[in-house]
Amino acid sequence: MSWSWTLHQYLARQFLVAVGIMFAVFAFLSFSIDLVDLLDRTSDRHVPALAVVAMALLQLPDLALKLLPFAVLLGGVFAFVRISRSHELLAIRAAGVSVWNLLAAPLSVALALGIFAVLLFTPVSSRLLVQFASMEAKLIRGQASQLAISDNGLWLRQGDANGQSVIHAQRVADQGVMLEDVTIFLYGAIDRFEGRIDAQSAALGRGAWTLKNAWVSGPAGRVQHYDTYALPTKLTPTRIQESFAAPDTLSFWALPGFIETARQAGFSATRYLLYFDSLLMLPAVFAAMVLIAASFSLRLARLGGLGRVVVWGALAGFGLYFLSALTHALGETGILPVPLAAAAPAAAAILLGMTLVFHQEDG
Repeated sequence: MSWSWTLHQYLARQFLVAVGIMFAVFAFLSFSIDLVDLLDRTSDRHVPALAVVAMALLQLPDLALKLLPFAVLLGGVFAFVRISRSHELLAIRAAGVSVWNLLAAPLSVALALGIFAVLLFTPVSSRLLVQFASMEAKLIRGQASQLAISDNGLWLRQGDANGQSVIHAQRVADQGVMLEDVTIFLYGAIDRFEGRIDAQSAALGRGAWTLKNAWVSGPAGRVQHYDTYALPTKLTPTRIQESFAAPDTLSFWALPGFIETARQAGFSATRYLLYFDSLLMLPAVFAAMVLIAASFSLRLARLGGLGRVVVWGALAGFGLYFLSALTHALGETGILPVPLAAAAPAAAAILLGMTLVFHQEDG
């Protein structure tokens, strides 16, 4: 029993080291590429170099999280190839250890990595990504509109350097185009308060919000009533949707409450629910990557060497990525149920990996 536990510890350590090395390589490459891209995008905006580096560092955890499944796949490939080339695999199999017993340790590590990434890593990456998005909007896009939903309703900010409007609505319809129980705070340059508007409803039209049953007060407090009042705006329905919080800016722990709040506010929560379900499936995806890596690596001689193994492993990873993107698109459009769209890639990869391992297992 002791030698079996020692073997599992050894295999788990080899697998974890290989995944760590691949993850570090991917993180370095993604940081370098993202930094070059940000330098190119900010070249004509006179953004300080330190701010660009800070933006790249803030986005790095999110990029690394997206690349982690590929690190698990290629890390598994190199770990299994190493024990195969050093004839350790031959000795292990000669001792009567089946492939499934051999894979128990790497699968356990992969599941633990998936749980760690979901429960502990996403809160960090999402918080840093929010800061990156804020800097990107300010320094690169020059956008001044932000949309946020809380338990107290919706908050929306619009304007430019000459003036700002902070809009609050208790209820939302038509994806932010129709607002009800609206309160608008008006500010001039350097955040000087210029008045307030209370309206029964607001409808976004071309170049203006149309307010119904509006009470408009100036900085002195004098109130005027308008049956219909037009408030100029540069917002469009598309810009409102684009400024809505991206799913990956929310941690795993914040997503359930946000989904419920978004539904109550009148917004579709499909893409957030899909992202949440995808996070739940992440440990299963990591386990699938281990199975696929094992199926390509444990019979190195049959596949023709390390180069071909890496190619097959990379093709399998990109195939899974394509399937995941396809099912996500079908899930967001409502063609597939959200749970099926989130679970299909992991289930397909696990079935494929198990089939290949069963095919290669000869005892």
